[in-house]
Amino acid sequence: MRLISYQEHGSPDVLRLTDAPAPVPGPGQLLLRTEAIGVNFIETQLRGNTAPFPSPLPGAPGGDVVGRVEAAGPDTEGPAVGARVAAYGVNAAYADLVVVDADRTVVVPDDLDAATATALGSTAQTAWSVLEAGRIAKGDTVLVHAAAGAVGHLVTQLARLRGAGRVIGTVGSPAKADFVRAHGADEVVDYRQADWADRVRELTGGQGVDVVLDSVEGAVFKDGLRLLRPYGRLVYYGFAGAEGQVASVAMTELLGLTYVVGSSLDAWAKVDPARTAEARAELVRLVTAGELKVAVHTTLPLAEAAEAHRVIEGRGQLGRVVLLP
Repeated sequence: MRLISYQEHGSPDVLRLTDAPAPVPGPGQLLLRTEAIGVNFIETQLRGNTAPFPSPLPGAPGGDVVGRVEAAGPDTEGPAVGARVAAYGVNAAYADLVVVDADRTVVVPDDLDAATATALGSTAQTAWSVLEAGRIAKGDTVLVHAAAGAVGHLVTQLARLRGAGRVIGTVGSPAKADFVRAHGADEVVDYRQADWADRVRELTGGQGVDVVLDSVEGAVFKDGLRLLRPYGRLVYYGFAGAEGQVASVAMTELLGLTYVVGSSLDAWAKVDPARTAEARAELVRLVTAGELKVAVHTTLPLAEAAEAHRVIEGRGQLGRVVLLP
């Protein structure tokens, strides 16, 4: 089978299309034949060795996969052979065949577009888990960083569906503003401008926001924390702008009755599996009904994985970048 891997860290050019043996599912695992592979930003950081944690070699990018179950490993409960599923946290995902943990899958309708369905892997579930962690309440003013991204454009819509009174989206380019407004934001601010936080204060009449959803970190983290109203919550779930450096703050920054909570999809699924299952079912319904709109920026052949990484690193994409085997 075909597999994209890399033997050294570096630019997207280190990605190579190779021949590899088909993987074999172990206990609790399923073998999928891929239909579409969602490309996630973290994989560009791991490939370039800029993530704030180790990236061992050799590497094979992971991601979200939509595909048919071809086989099940021993003692595996979950979707049956022939079922069509979306899976997240898939290792060596840029391939014709992949092995996935059965408990990381959700069955998707046969008539749902494969590229769209990749969002039912990590991105939509991450968006939901972030809102759970932020305890979004009706009427809240919510600030969503990177609101044009694969997670950002979904979390913006879901915040609105949960009753947020006002959603302010941040972007890294003014060209993304119309897209973000079309996906649920009331106002849009460019977080690469030095006065972006002042702009948010102006938009809120100097009151700040109830919730900050931060997938950027880096230079925006402290300013986001300072924008919180008393009892406000900052949910930290990514580091797209950290450039290898993890933000730190003094504990005195929290003395204004503000909260910081870290969120990850794996942690949420482990702590609250029943709620996770309910959320997955609701996300399938929302996407299938068109109530949650998944934007696919581009689809590319598997062999053009390097170009997919270039698109993401160019910071110009609106929604998902997807590989098609």
